[in-house]
Amino acid sequence: MTRPVVVKFGGSLLGSPERNGLLAVAARRGAVVAPGGGPVAGAVRDAQARHGASDRAAHAMAILAMDQVAMMLADIAPGLALCATPADFSVAAAARRGALWRPSPMALGTDDLPASWDVTSDSLALWLAVALGAGRLILLKSAAAPEAGGPDAWAASGLVDAHLPRLAKRFDGEIALLGPASAAALHRALETPLRRAA
Repeated sequence: MTRPVVVKFGGSLLGSPERNGLLAVAARRGAVVAPGGGPVAGAVRDAQARHGASDRAAHAMAILAMDQVAMMLADIAPGLALCATPADFSVAAAARRGALWRPSPMALGTDDLPASWDVTSDSLALWLAVALGAGRLILLKSAAAPEAGGPDAWAASGLVDAHLPRLAKRFDGEIALLGPASAAALHRALETPLRRAA
């Protein structure tokens, strides 16, 4: 059975001229797209600072922000099936459709993720990759990706959140950081065969 590929679509890419091309490539290749929270999650950070909400509340609000971005992307990219549960992903895969994750039904309330800003949509995308048994996670970024390094180096440089390196130890697939993201670069990454696990 083919293992899915999860593509994290960073919130910084919402205003990119590459946005539609990236989503179209993911849809054509049957990838699972995990959205960032973008400006909606930014509004959560601002609201927490202004009104004093707890990290637990802000974590839940940020996941709901990802839901809102997912619904917007589903409207922009109708080739992606909006999926909220493992059963939804199975239906999309059987139909050979790309999928777009609406995370709240799976991620809200789980004890598996710390309720803090150490966990952002990058870690949530990796958490989904673990849950789906994915073979690869591709983190799309607007910033240039380093030529070397892995999750620890990425977290140290602020490219991913602090929790991702810990979660990466539970993932038996490949993790790639792709930036500056373009449709052509994503197409090449999805064409690259998965390395077999040792």
